[in-house]
Amino acid sequence: METQGLNLFIVDDNKLAVADLQYYLQNKFGATVNISTFNDGESCLAKVDKETHVVILDYFMDGKNGLDTLKSIKIINPKTEVIMLSGNEDMALAIQTFRAGATDYVIKGDGALKKVTKVVHYIITAPMRLLVDEFRVSKYMAIFLITFVTMGIAVVIGMQFLKR
Repeated sequence: METQGLNLFIVDDNKLAVADLQYYLQNKFGATVNISTFNDGESCLAKVDKETHVVILDYFMDGKNGLDTLKSIKIINPKTEVIMLSGNEDMALAIQTFRAGATDYVIKGDGALKKVTKVVHYIITAPMRLLVDEFRVSKYMAIFLITFVTMGIAVVIGMQFLKR
């Protein structure tokens, strides 16, 4: 089943936090995102598939914690971008989530909504995503193409600078 927009999941056992984040993101991105919400990792994992693009995931939840859920998401769909949310500022915890494949680690509190919005916006507009998802180019080829184009632009600008 093909749907328009990016499939985004919000997973947090705090129902108020889920509702706030869903409302904020829906108002910010509109039809660009299809948001589904879950109150635990198990129910989220039951719905994760190859069409799951982004998961905003709380670290501390009852049952399966965020790190275990992240690892399972990456097994189901390694391309899914996972933004880990946590009230814990422990750097070791953040590093663990990055090693498990998290795209970002956002600390709950002031500025968390803006940070999550920036990360989601980046994911939506990233050239890599466009090449991989829309043109079915492998991730490695997309990296090569983006690097090649960037270097080409740098050379052209450098040549223009040298001519002066």
